[in-house]
Amino acid sequence: MCRRRPAPVASREDDSRLNANDDTRPPILSPEERRQRNRRETIAAILSVSRDIMRQEGVGALTLNEIARRVGMSAPSLYHYFDSKMAVYEAVFAQGMRQYRRRLEEIAAAYGPTAEGRKAAMTAYLRFALENPELFHLLFERPVPGFVPSEEGLAEAQRLMAMADGLVQQEQAAGGIDPAIRPEQARDLLVAMMHGLTALHLANEPHLPLGEGRFGGLIPLAARAIDLLYRHGPEAE
Repeated sequence: MCRRRPAPVASREDDSRLNANDDTRPPILSPEERRQRNRRETIAAILSVSRDIMRQEGVGALTLNEIARRVGMSAPSLYHYFDSKMAVYEAVFAQGMRQYRRRLEEIAAAYGPTAEGRKAAMTAYLRFALENPELFHLLFERPVPGFVPSEEGLAEAQRLMAMADGLVQQEQAAGGIDPAIRPEQARDLLVAMMHGLTALHLANEPHLPLGEGRFGGLIPLAARAIDLLYRHGPEAE
């Protein structure tokens, strides 16, 4: 009867060699890196909770005490991250503006300065409002008395405006917009049309999905009307 030889036992050197080659393990963070990571995660939680409150109770209903309660920290601890309620609004404003700008950048890249792009932008505006009503009200209306975005927040808005201006100028240079229409008029007409339809949809039929309802269903017609005006100018019939 043969005796089974015992399996070889891995040495500590072998273990260390295996561990050194294990790329699945998360990197070891320094104490400072852990603090920074924890701070980022806490700020993200605070902003997420703040948006929940704004969505559920209204944009102007935000309070630091309620934020702290929902996050699970004391109100004084919250001041280590935001020194005022307006600072929370500012962070949400900048976050929302970046989120919306990325959507429009995708549309601009896909369509360029075209009628199809304008229709897609109008649709995206309403979709953004339906999916993020708290961001829509904070970014594009004035629901919070005394809140004025900081230079950083305004810079995000200005980047969005510069992108829109660039598309209008490209289309006008290519002959798609009548020269009698000033570029800022073309931009503001589009903004007024898509904001008006979106605000009316939210005020009257927020339960209806994209593309339905008295106002949400008007986007194709409104986009066509703008296209006719752009191409034929103020005297279009």
